[in-house]
Amino acid sequence: MTKAIVLLENGFEDTELTYPYYRLQEAGLKVDLVAEEAEEIYESKNDQKIRSHKAAENVDASDYNLLVIPGGRGPDRMRIKEPIVNLAQDAVDNGLIIASICHGAQLLIETDLLEGKKATCYYSVRTDLENAGAEFLDQKVVVDGNLVTSRHPGDLPAFMEETLKLL
Repeated sequence: MTKAIVLLENGFEDTELTYPYYRLQEAGLKVDLVAEEAEEIYESKNDQKIRSHKAAENVDASDYNLLVIPGGRGPDRMRIKEPIVNLAQDAVDNGLIIASICHGAQLLIETDLLEGKKATCYYSVRTDLENAGAEFLDQKVVVDGNLVTSRHPGDLPAFMEETLKLL
């Protein structure tokens, strides 16, 4: 069975988490919501509450095919949490498809994935993305190898279409 990790942290952008979460299930994937803590409630920018399934430190990325990083304020918090950064790097090292939208690039900057890649993100993260060695493209979706990136919630249909193509 194809499996996906969707990362979860307080301040996530509601649609950037829920749209991929349900779309991946609809496509037949087993989807785990992974956060710093298992079975904890995390709250979105708009007060939506979602319970995590697993703690990042207990997840082996090699058991999965895809890592999704929703945007919002969550990625800035994720990037300073060692278990989350370690999981993201493990996903990169294991060749998972990495799908990052909006501010999700803030977590990717902590990995060695972006050097020499073409990518996009929310406009306020552009300089950080470029400083991490990526070439910024202002497009709905950018696919470079196993990396899929998009700019904002309006890009979700294209983001998920390309992510599912890679699977």
